[in-house]
Amino acid sequence: MDLFEYQGKQYFARFGIAISPGDVADTVDEALAVAREVGYPVVVKAQVKVGGRGKAGGVKLANNDDEVRLHAGNILGLDIKGHVVKRLWIEHASDIEKEYYASFTLDRPNKTHLGMLSAQGGVEIEVVAEENPDAIAFLSIDPVRGLDLATARRWVDEAQLDEVAREQAAEILVKLYRCYTEGDCDLAEINPLILTPEGKVHALDAKVTLDENASFRHPEWAAYRATETDDPREKMAKEKGLNYIGLDGSVGIIANGAGLAMSTLDVVNQVGGTAANFLDIGGGADAAVMAAALEVINADPKVKSIFVNIFGGITRVDEVANGVLEALKRVSITSPIVLRLDGTNAVEGRAILAPHLNESLITEATMLDAARRAVTLAKA
Repeated sequence: MDLFEYQGKQYFARFGIAISPGDVADTVDEALAVAREVGYPVVVKAQVKVGGRGKAGGVKLANNDDEVRLHAGNILGLDIKGHVVKRLWIEHASDIEKEYYASFTLDRPNKTHLGMLSAQGGVEIEVVAEENPDAIAFLSIDPVRGLDLATARRWVDEAQLDEVAREQAAEILVKLYRCYTEGDCDLAEINPLILTPEGKVHALDAKVTLDENASFRHPEWAAYRATETDDPREKMAKEKGLNYIGLDGSVGIIANGAGLAMSTLDVVNQVGGTAANFLDIGGGADAAVMAAALEVINADPKVKSIFVNIFGGITRVDEVANGVLEALKRVSITSPIVLRLDGTNAVEGRAILAPHLNESLITEATMLDAARRAVTLAKA
């Protein structure tokens, strides 16, 4: 479960991580009240779970009441990559001397926690890794031993943070690790972690992903869950019990298995298309599941074609074929469907579909051919 920036900062504060003074606002009047409380200048920030807020006009500096009214009024209701801004975070503006990057996540292959620290913050860590990989100091942490202050001090030395920032940064890293572990996070990221001209270090942004498997330990997460998604597609999918993530492309994706779904997204991109979603129907592809999946994808106006990619292992392809045909009786589909069906009983499944194939229901023998056809149809 991803948190909004303001929720992440509030989560950080629970573990003693310094953040800029601020609060949330749902209206222009509330924004004005917060700005007066924290003191000018302030930054008015759109709260959406998507990048590119600044370029979209969702982050503005305000020096007085009139500017807060103007910016808050313009940002509330703003559509940023399909996410409508309903809440703002108003914080006291910080002067920045240097920007750093710090995060903790799980290193699954090595069964350890992974810390990443860089003296180059304020940009995506993927950009730093591509352009200057030596600028990232990695730290593998044994979950049993954890992270102590002495190790954090050696780590900030290795990352070559400014000398004046190192002791404060080390202390924040220990607190961030506690937040990550005791707070049951999949990701705890500060980008940027800033050094002010006065020599103070604090978190200027917060990116937190909570581990849903630990929710039984955190009844307080119910408040986060209530604000979890603004995407109506994701809300519909969740109500239908589907594993769905909305994206910005035009090819709707249905696959069985997370790995196959990810590969399907990759091959669509490889042949020049863009995926509208990630949708994993898991091991069940009966009529009810398929109808639910098609209904969710069909509700997305950006979808111009649908790519159904099924590999039958435990799931039998003939059952999938029957499920697709039954689903089409239940849902009126507006986009053409391209199917790639392989695996157990694939021949039987294709035979079931054969009498029903037309310009709106198409089969292809390989994943690459199916992706090409779906992308071509999406661009038609």
